[in-house]
Amino acid sequence: MSINFDAIPTERLTYLLSAMPKAELHIHIEGSLEPELIFKLAERNQVTLPFADVDSLRAAYAFKDLQSFLDIYYAGASVLLTEQDFYDMAMAYFTRAAQDNVLHTEVFFDPQTHTARGVPFGTFMPGLTRAAQDAQTEYGLSVSYIMCFLRHLSEEDALQTLEMSKPYRDQFIGVGLDSSERGHPPEKFKTVFAKARAMGLHVVAHAGEEGPPAYISNALDLLEAERIDHGVRCVEDPKLVQRLVYEQVALTVCPLSNIKLRVFDKMSDHNLAFLLELGLKATVNSDDPAYFGGYINENFLATFAALPQLTAKDAYQLAKNSFTASFASAEQKAKWVTLLFETFQLESLAAV
Repeated sequence: MSINFDAIPTERLTYLLSAMPKAELHIHIEGSLEPELIFKLAERNQVTLPFADVDSLRAAYAFKDLQSFLDIYYAGASVLLTEQDFYDMAMAYFTRAAQDNVLHTEVFFDPQTHTARGVPFGTFMPGLTRAAQDAQTEYGLSVSYIMCFLRHLSEEDALQTLEMSKPYRDQFIGVGLDSSERGHPPEKFKTVFAKARAMGLHVVAHAGEEGPPAYISNALDLLEAERIDHGVRCVEDPKLVQRLVYEQVALTVCPLSNIKLRVFDKMSDHNLAFLLELGLKATVNSDDPAYFGGYINENFLATFAALPQLTAKDAYQLAKNSFTASFASAEQKAKWVTLLFETFQLESLAAV
């Protein structure tokens, strides 16, 4: 049987966006640290923050670009000092993800943000790993971690981080590249990514958010990235678009983040619908939800509200892409896609 997408009433689409099973492939765990938890951990650890209260911290979330966000982001991370802190942060996100009907999430973490403050792998990895295990037990949530390198730092620092991570190799599945994109091209990290691939790790990279389309091409060619995080500027290079479509390289798009960081002025300007129209394998994700105004369902709802050309068929495709673009096993992907299919099929039959 097939899905009759045309039979699904427009008014049911909002329900489906929230209720449909989905995966999240672009979420920075440190970016899920809500102001309330930041102040709770600051009090627990006797850390003085440069903000008087939760409201003044939220008021600082008026970012003009990526760097202005990162300045606040690193200040928030300063309260993370103990294994329990990392556990509490991760479990808060996993609880919210489960509420949003996320079945699988591949979570970024930034070791250098913590090791630079004297917080070692032996502190944050057990907290993150324990939270992932509890999320599986309590919510049935499948969790994998991806270790990111901060691109504003040197490759030598990244190489040291990779070396420090080796005792914990079984606790993460891949490496990524994040932080400020401008002036820090992918080729800066060619050696460390080659070493990571030799360790059997998956490879992803932020590219084409603030950086040019060439950063996407270089991430594919020089880092051998399997997914591109963001990637919305690919449309500026038609040949690159053709390549991404042909190779079915997934783009982990983060709509609310793109608006908050001024990649697009407003949601109605976002190119997500155009990406799908071009045949690109786009997905919807929340990036740093505590700072950018919404978790994954809020990203779906805001995008579909602003882009009326998006349909139930697009919602299905975006959710399907999130599963097939994941690093889960082929068998597990097939199970999730079947569940998604059944969700939409039942909805279409109920409407007849």
